[in-house]
Amino acid sequence: MSLTIGAHVDQTDPLAEAAARGTTLVQFFLGDPQGYKGPEIRYAGGADGLRADAEAAGVDLYVHAPYVINVATTNNRIRIPSRKLLQQHVDAAASVGAKGLIVHGGHVSKGDDPDVGFDNWRKAVEATDLKVPLLLENTAGGDNAMARYLDRIARVWDAIGSASQAEQVGFCLDTCHAHAGGNPLETVVDDVLAITGRIDLVHCNDSRDAFDSGADRHANFGTGQIDADLLAGVVRSAGAPVVCETPGGPEDHKADFAWLRERL
Repeated sequence: MSLTIGAHVDQTDPLAEAAARGTTLVQFFLGDPQGYKGPEIRYAGGADGLRADAEAAGVDLYVHAPYVINVATTNNRIRIPSRKLLQQHVDAAASVGAKGLIVHGGHVSKGDDPDVGFDNWRKAVEATDLKVPLLLENTAGGDNAMARYLDRIARVWDAIGSASQAEQVGFCLDTCHAHAGGNPLETVVDDVLAITGRIDLVHCNDSRDAFDSGADRHANFGTGQIDADLLAGVVRSAGAPVVCETPGGPEDHKADFAWLRERL
């Protein structure tokens, strides 16, 4: 199969990172993934330079939003800053010419009505100027998560579907998260497509931990607990660009690319 396989890299010079891995696709953060400070462009040429240089080099850029964003929560002190931060990162991702902004599904608190979380997602999509596609990613843990279990993903998707700009929301399928979250990889692509009708990006990662463990710990291919054929099967069936968020640097990632290509 002729799929583009890339990696999550450091944000300082994503194009050099792409070249070091022999790929034309990279994903990176813009700023602190654990903070509310806002996006930061560290590329020497700034946002305009990165956009122009990536286009000239034929490299596709994806931006991962900070982990702290939780637009589903009922806690105003988290939800309101999360929506502000989401807009900031949409704007920043657009400024560098990114193909999409990946964001986790978030969660509600124990005892909260999950319906409120689903509707908060709708409100967030309505309130955000989606200058680039927003790719909702399934997550690995938490009984109150919006995007761990397929039934919750379906409810979020239904809620988003009634929002303006719904067509700008896509889906990012993470293999480690699906496995650790208790969603069988044998059927997860068909299951997700039945809900969303689309898979825009695959985060292909092995999992350090067991099926349904709830643990988000990525591993290099062949060193974790996901069956090799299942991992390759998800990528083959999804047919979408691939980002490896596996540990290590360029040589580790090139080995992971080769491992995956051998099985496709």
